Amino acid sequence: MAIPDGSAVGRGAMGALYAALTTLALPVIELALSRRLASGRENGARMGERRGRPGLPRPKGPLVWVHAASIGEALSVMRLIERLLGCYPALNILITTGTVTSADLLAGQLPDRACHQFVPIDRPAWVRRFLDHWRPDAAFWVESEIWPNLVFMSQARGIPMVLLNGRMSPRSFSRWRRMPGPIAKLLRGFTLAMAQDEVEAGQLRALGADPVTAPGNLKFAAGPLPADQEALAALTKAIGARPRWLAASTHEGEEEIAAYAHQRMAGQWPGLLTVIVPRHPSRGASCAAKLRALGLSVARRAEGALPGPDTDIYLADTLGELGLFYRIAPVALVGGSLIPHGGQNMLEPARLDCAIIHGPHMENFRAISDEMSAKGAAIEVADAEELVKAVTQLLGDEELRARVSATAAAIAAEKEDVLDSVVNQLQPVLAGIAARARDSGPVTAPAGGDAIGGGGDAGP
Repeated sequence: MAIPDGSAVGRGAMGALYAALTTLALPVIELALSRRLASGRENGARMGERRGRPGLPRPKGPLVWVHAASIGEALSVMRLIERLLGCYPALNILITTGTVTSADLLAGQLPDRACHQFVPIDRPAWVRRFLDHWRPDAAFWVESEIWPNLVFMSQARGIPMVLLNGRMSPRSFSRWRRMPGPIAKLLRGFTLAMAQDEVEAGQLRALGADPVTAPGNLKFAAGPLPADQEALAALTKAIGARPRWLAASTHEGEEEIAAYAHQRMAGQWPGLLTVIVPRHPSRGASCAAKLRALGLSVARRAEGALPGPDTDIYLADTLGELGLFYRIAPVALVGGSLIPHGGQNMLEPARLDCAIIHGPHMENFRAISDEMSAKGAAIEVADAEELVKAVTQLLGDEELRARVSATAAAIAAEKEDVLDSVVNQLQPVLAGIAARARDSGPVTAPAGGDAIGGGGDAGP
């Protein structure tokens, strides 16, 4: 089946087959969307965006499209977005994600001249509709979520594409090595691939990306997570002098492990408070039920509760408040690491003076976890028993706790120049946007950078 709009350019037989299949799969795609909507994984008021129908007008002037899969990827590029908007006063940025939680979080954090849309499902007609409306001057893809139709159809329109903070899990790398043709065609659609580290860069080169650089991990440049000061004061007052520790960004199965640790330590630490922040707040009710079934007193933040004197577990099942809980916890377990998920961002607690503990499954943050382990900036535990031992040791040894947290903070701080490196490597793409803007209208010159000015047409 031929797909119009030039989308066949450079994609090869496998890409053409994928485009045909995603065109014919409309009933299956619609059924999947309906099920996601029923389970709360889609925003009913914005379902049109998933079909490529814009929810906002296109702003005048040049526009860079940044695609980030979900919360972690979006947060990693927030400072980059702020830097680009600060350097280029006429630039606009569209950020797309695919999850409701990321959309809710970004709604309160995006600066002026930046807007959010849900990424369209990777079906040719919906991708075409999306690209026709937004007409991006460049596209920056974050980490590893690469959709073939979006890539090939953007490439066919001459949109410069850059892979930011590129990474690939060992499992994905192994799978793609068995299909070198399709992944090579996808990666060669990018004018530049910037990897998180040299290991990731080597994997991207092996799969066909060219050129590839390794400026560092943008998560190093993310800055401290924010916290509402009134909420922080209220929470600090409610907890008082109670000993406390945090299990952050937990996944299915890890709440029970944290509860077991609490029960084991409660006798040694009278008044112990365990704070649990589920990675997905929608799991709050089910988490609370499981914890209460273990005989624990649970207070849920989603219900407006603060921890009382008899609260064992404070379940922080809200969105966008992780910075608040890192600030009140001297010891923090980084979730997603005690089960085979791949871990969560260790730099977030490192910037907020937490002594960090993590499990054995840190594949998604391998370079960071390896460096921290080598320098004594985090403690790795294998299971619930080792977790009990590590939390007990850190709570009871103030000198050790201070040394571990200070080392982690230093590692996070020394990496922040990665943002400058990334911005410098983006200059050729930004200069191209500047040249097109100069050809189409007045130019506003940023301090210390190429000019990007207005003059683009408004969106339909």
